[in-house]
Amino acid sequence: MPEGHSVHRIARQFDRNIVGRVVSASSPQGRFAEGAAAIDARTATAVRAVGKQMFLEFDDDLWLRVHLGMYGAWDFAGEIMVDPTIAAANGRLGQTNQRGAVVDTDGPVFDDAGENSLTSIGAPRRARVHVRMSEQTTGLGGDDEQWPPPVVGQVRLRLLTESTAADLRGPTACELRTPDEVAATIAKLGPDPLVDDVAEGEERFVSVVRRKPTSIGLLLMDQTVVSGIGNVYRAELLYRARQNPHTPGREVREEVVRDLWRDWVRLLAIGVETGQMMTMDDLDPEAYRRAMASRDDRHWVYHRAGLPCRVCGTEIVVEEVATRKLYWCPRCQA
Repeated sequence: MPEGHSVHRIARQFDRNIVGRVVSASSPQGRFAEGAAAIDARTATAVRAVGKQMFLEFDDDLWLRVHLGMYGAWDFAGEIMVDPTIAAANGRLGQTNQRGAVVDTDGPVFDDAGENSLTSIGAPRRARVHVRMSEQTTGLGGDDEQWPPPVVGQVRLRLLTESTAADLRGPTACELRTPDEVAATIAKLGPDPLVDDVAEGEERFVSVVRRKPTSIGLLLMDQTVVSGIGNVYRAELLYRARQNPHTPGREVREEVVRDLWRDWVRLLAIGVETGQMMTMDDLDPEAYRRAMASRDDRHWVYHRAGLPCRVCGTEIVVEEVATRKLYWCPRCQA
C-alpha cells in the first residue's frame, strides 16, 4: 500500500502540473463517468495530502477525494515539472533495465518500484505511459510521441491539461465531496507531520497512544491515531525504537511514544524528498547507493523474515497481525 510519503509526492506533482489549469476529465473505465463529467472543463484550484488521502479542489467548491488503498496509483505523462528539492535529491534519471531498476552509471541509482518514479506513484508497478520532460528535468520520452497518450488498462479517471495527463488506476476511493465533507473526513484523521503543527501533533499522538489498550503495532497503522504510516514504516519505526510491537499503547513509556512521533517526522520528510522509504542511518556513499537501488539494503527488518538482525544476528520473524505482515526482531525488540 502506498504510504504517506508517496501521497505527499503525488500532491506536489499535482500542485506543479495540474493546479491552476483547466482540466479535461474522463473515466475510460466507466466507473467514475458521472464524477468525471462534473469535473470536466473546471479549473483545479488547490491540492492537499493528509496521510494516505489526497484532496484536489476545483472551482465552485467541488473536491475530489482519492484514497489509493492497496493497489491504486497515479500515472503521469507529458511535461512533468519537478519540485527542485526532489530533483536535487534524486539526481538525473537513468535507463530502466529488465528488472525495473533505474541505472545511471555516472550518478545515483534508484529503483523503479513506484516510489521515486516521475511517471507512476503509488502501488508498485512499471510505468505504463511515457514522459515528455520539461526543461526542469532530463530523461525519457520525446516530442514526437502521441498526445494525448493512449489509454492503457483500467483507468478510473484521466485528468488532462494541454501538456500533462494524470491517470488514476485501482483506487480504494475516488469520489466527489463538498468542502464540509472534506473537512469532516480530515477531522477524523490522526496528525500528519507535514500538515499539522508538529508540536501539537506530538501531543495528540502521545495522548491517544498512552490511553489505549491496543498494541502499539496496531496503533501505528490506525489512521485515526497517526496519519500516513503503513506496513513498512510501522516495522521500521518500532525497530528503530527497539519497541516490542505487541506492547499495549498505554504501557509504552511516554518518552518512547514521543521518540516514535519524532522519528516519524524525520522519516516522512526523507521519504518525500528521496521518494524512498529510507530507514537506515549513517550509510557511506556506496551503501546509500545500494540502499536506493534495492529495498533489501534500505530497511532494518521489513521484508527480512528469516534473515539475521543487522544488529544482534537473531532471525527476524514475521507474523500476521490484522491481515498485515509484521516484521520484528524478538531480541532487539524484546
